[in-house]
Amino acid sequence: VSDLRPSALPGSLDVSRSMFDLRSPPHRSMKRYDSVSSVPSSTSSRKDSQGSNRSLDTITLSGDERDFGRLNVKLCYVSSVEQIWITVLHCKDLSWPPSCGENPRICVKGILTLPKPVHFKSSAKEGSNDIEFMETFVFAIKLQSLQAVRLVFKIQTQTPRKKTIGECSLALQELSSQESSHWLDISPPSK
Repeated sequence: VSDLRPSALPGSLDVSRSMFDLRSPPHRSMKRYDSVSSVPSSTSSRKDSQGSNRSLDTITLSGDERDFGRLNVKLCYVSSVEQIWITVLHCKDLSWPPSCGENPRICVKGILTLPKPVHFKSSAKEGSNDIEFMETFVFAIKLQSLQAVRLVFKIQTQTPRKKTIGECSLALQELSSQESSHWLDISPPSK
């Protein structure tokens, strides 16, 4: 057992003189600070460039910490007619930057990354936390060509202006005639 009294530790600071001394009376000049912003908590709401009040907590979250939501899709390959069936079901827990407004129109753009990429786009829906699309896209492409590519989804706002707010992708090497359902985590758009 070690003796942890101040005399046992050469050069140690006397804890009673530190700012964490709980025996001293509280200092009247101390202010409470917001743990995220390092400004007094009474001023933790600031106006952004659009003039709306937002908590600093939402401003300081980086892309790694923010949840962008998930996209649910179903895939199936019909080998008899060499067709891939892609069904965009819905986006769940979707978030978008404040610059896009309260309820932007949102669509899902899909890309099959073949040497000559195949593009498709869902209809635009009013932005909300949970958006149902329920749209199926069918393309006649040989299975061997598909198994070496990715299926990329870009979540885009159509109004007030066109902007990609998130993306996700899926490799197609496991594509089969058995319909498969996938929940894809949406991440910030790549630069």
